[in-house]
Amino acid sequence: MNLIREGAFITELIFQAELVSHSHERLKDSVDDFDKIAVWSCIQSILISSGNISKILWPISKYKERGKQLRELLKIDSESVLKSRKFRNKFEHYDELLDDFFKDKNIYSYTDLAMNPSLSSSIGESCHRGFNSYNNTLVIHGEILDLNDIVDAVEQLKLKCESLFI
Repeated sequence: MNLIREGAFITELIFQAELVSHSHERLKDSVDDFDKIAVWSCIQSILISSGNISKILWPISKYKERGKQLRELLKIDSESVLKSRKFRNKFEHYDELLDDFFKDKNIYSYTDLAMNPSLSSSIGESCHRGFNSYNNTLVIHGEILDLNDIVDAVEQLKLKCESLFI
């Protein structure tokens, strides 16, 4: 990969990492302000930006070699938490999750965008999307993502990228 192309991708990785970092800081403030819309906006931004990082480092097969070269340059483990786009995809395709949930059911319990769902015994498995501000975890249809793991991995990636410019 030539230096200009490599630099462009490294710069984009830094930009996406900054978006994650900024959104994470805003998330903390939004929780403190009890601003539910801002909380979910920040979570979605973290998922989208970390998903963009994932697409750069683990691209579609057409660009597979570029991803491999960047991961080698940045010493990114193939099992990095950044590889998975599962939670980003669940947000992006939430309409499909809803269709699947409501299909062929006569009785429903539906709770969405819950704050601190694990603190309420009445929500349980009916929580479609929930955020636990005490430990910074995201719950989607019973699956849990620790946002701290994402934010930490993105920060480490950013430091690696920036070190290439020194």
